[in-house]
Amino acid sequence: MTFDFATARDIMVDSQVRPGDVPNMALQAAMRAAPRETLCPPAKAQLAYAEAEIEYAPGRYLLRPRHVAKLLFALAPKAGERALAIAAPYAAMVLEAMGLNVTRLDGDDLASPPAGSFDVIVCEGAVAETPPAWIKALAPEGRLAVIVRQGPVGKAHLYLRTDGEVGCREIFDATPPILPGFAAQPGFVF
Repeated sequence: MTFDFATARDIMVDSQVRPGDVPNMALQAAMRAAPRETLCPPAKAQLAYAEAEIEYAPGRYLLRPRHVAKLLFALAPKAGERALAIAAPYAAMVLEAMGLNVTRLDGDDLASPPAGSFDVIVCEGAVAETPPAWIKALAPEGRLAVIVRQGPVGKAHLYLRTDGEVGCREIFDATPPILPGFAAQPGFVF
């Protein structure tokens, strides 16, 4: 018997996304269509829609579906916008399904985004501090969503560039693993 991934996607949206205060129907439809299981190692494909982070490459994890939905909802993506997905293959897939032009950054140097500016930037891993280069890559009215974690619990941050300035607000708690190379640097303390 084969696993029914389409039904699993529907259950994930109905049990994790909708109750997680994500009422955007276009986002829900994109999540119902995006085959998250194709991003998982074959042995973990049946876990693709569980409420868990899943390692897809050494030290890199797919963020829980509910948290991806909440990050994307906060970003308010619009078809035709230019997006940057940093270590965020599932978010990239969902944004593409919503009609955005997505650049994927999943190589060795995640701290340096490609040239240009982006309307939407999202990262599925946690960082101890948001790299200034990510903020600098925001277009006017651009939005960046990332989880900043310096202890046991992280906070999802939403950055918004308006009138040449960038503001930030916390949107929810989350505990994804910290991306390799983005942990807090030890410092000298008296």
